Amino acid sequence: MKLNNTPEALAEKLLGRPFDQLDEDEQHVLRHVLSRDISLEDDETQAAKAGFGDRLADRVAKVGGSWGFIIWFMVTLLGWMLLNSPLVSGWMRQWDPYPYIFLNLMLSMLAAVQAPVIMMSQNRQSARDRIYNRHDYEINLRTTIEIVRLHRKIDRLTGKVERLMHPGEHKKGVKE
Repeated sequence: MKLNNTPEALAEKLLGRPFDQLDEDEQHVLRHVLSRDISLEDDETQAAKAGFGDRLADRVAKVGGSWGFIIWFMVTLLGWMLLNSPLVSGWMRQWDPYPYIFLNLMLSMLAAVQAPVIMMSQNRQSARDRIYNRHDYEINLRTTIEIVRLHRKIDRLTGKVERLMHPGEHKKGVKE
């Protein structure tokens, strides 16, 4: 007995639901599984490939979310405040005296640029996660199909062995 290679038959057999009641992702996976295409590259993967701006956003998020950046940034801020504090006013000219208005402006501009860039990177990561989950589901479904096929082959072989070991019983219609 061969596995019927239509999406409708596969949906009934493996998922226990009619094909038209499956959501779009499940239908896509079943069609992809039946195509026997080993490549997991699809339109969604192509769309998730990074351009220059995307790679830059990922890099900014990676650097901006590291302890190295946080420590460097804290040292820079403390240095700025120290160089503009009344403690060093006799040694050098202060370009941004307390309350550090220019420093405040720079920090606000940094936050205004960095936040959307990090969000772009998070959106790309979310898209990559969706693709990964979809491919993982597809691999699991393919594995399930192969297990069903192997199970049927073993059942057929077991039936043949039974008929060979007890040829008279199967001719009479005796069931065990």
